[in-house]
This record gives sequence, structure tokens and C-alpha cells, in this order.
Amino acid sequence: MAEEVPQPLNYIPEVILKKRKNNEEWAIRRKLQLEQRVKKLKSDNFVIKKPEQFIREYRDKEMDLVQMKQRGKKRSRRAFVTSDSSLLFVIRIGGKSDMHPRTRKLLYSLRLRKIFSGVFVKADARILEILQKVEPYVTYGYPNLKSIKDLIFKKGSGKIDKQRVPLTSNEVVEQALGQYGILCLEDVVTEIANVGPHFKEVTSFLCPFALTKPEKALQGKKKRFLDGGDSGNREDHINELVSKMN
Repeated sequence: MAEEVPQPLNYIPEVILKKRKNNEEWAIRRKLQLEQRVKKLKSDNFVIKKPEQFIREYRDKEMDLVQMKQRGKKRSRRAFVTSDSSLLFVIRIGGKSDMHPRTRKLLYSLRLRKIFSGVFVKADARILEILQKVEPYVTYGYPNLKSIKDLIFKKGSGKIDKQRVPLTSNEVVEQALGQYGILCLEDVVTEIANVGPHFKEVTSFLCPFALTKPEKALQGKKKRFLDGGDSGNREDHINELVSKMN
């Protein structure tokens, strides 16, 4: 019998093998990315909005704009009456899809970009006018010395080189505010409580306070606090809310 001649093996160039391997790796990565995206959408309770919902949100925003203009025109004398203190602590308590972009811009001018964030402001005519326009989304009042201390010592943080730095030591304060003679946390408290000459520099250095959502203290009502709701001027009662959110 004649001996069988061995058949030559099929040769596949190395370039093609590498390309095939890369394609397989890309397909695996792509599959994992799609799986992770699906999981994320499910975990975020992703819901496709219906046209009716878009229309409702648009109407809510337009209504918010109309009401904001009306509140600005009223300029009620009662809204501009302040206590002996010219210091206010303002907390954002609402405002999402039902808020007009102009209202959002006013809240951003107060540095209230997130719900349950709070800032110290000087109660001048401009600030009071803004607060009246955004009243359904904020609550404010006159903080006492205890509330000021608790906020700064427990939740205080400052901005240094565009980074948020917790106020855990006096060195941080001295580094940022030493040129104004403010060297420690107690100096920060004093400057804010007295609305001192460097109040603007101190509040600009302080980041908005990230407060916790209080249990049963806020009912989600846009009515004014004096009328049984959550928003608007709480006067001295703001200290009770701060203690629950700090």
C-alpha cells in the first residue's frame, strides 16, 4: 500500500488571530457594559415618561413662574419685617420638576443647589425680595448662637482651592481667612452671629451646609409656616428645625 502523504496544516496569519481575539474581547466587554446598564436602570427605577406627564410638568413650571412674579409684585410689608437680628439661616426644602428655570436660578444665586442644604445670609432688601419669590421652596428664620455653633462645628466645611475641606482644625480657617483676622472656628461663629464686617468673605468661604432630612418635621406642604405649612419665615422657630436636621 502506498503511504499516505500528510496534508499541510492550514496556516492562519498572526494578524488575523490577533484581530479575532480583540473582537472576542470587545464583544465580551460590550456585553458586560450592556448588562451593567440594564441593572443600573432597574436600580434607579427608570420609568419612561408619558406625554401627559411632560405636559403636566410644563404647566406646573409655567404656573410657578406666574406665581413667582405675583409674589414679587406683592412685596408685602409683613414679609420685610425682621427682628433685631439681620442674620437669616435659609434652608431649601423643595423644588424639582415643578420649578421654573427662573426660580431655580434664584435658588442657585443663594447657593441652594440641593434640597436640604442651608446657608447664612444677611437680611437686606435684595435677599428678602429673592426669598419672597422662592418662598414655596425655602424656609428661613433667625438662628440663635447655639444653632450657629452647632452648624459650624458639626457640619461646617470650607472651600480651599475649589476643594471642599471639613473644618476639623483652626489651621484650615487661618489659611483661608487669616488675612481678615479670623483665625479659629470661634472667630467664624462670632463673625456670623454679629454679621461682622467680613461676613461676606466668611460665608463665601463656607460651603452650603448639607443637612439631613428631618422626621415628621416637614410635611411637604408649600403653604407658609404661619398658615400651617412648611415654607417661608419661621422666625425663631427655625432653631427647632435646625436641631432636627443637624
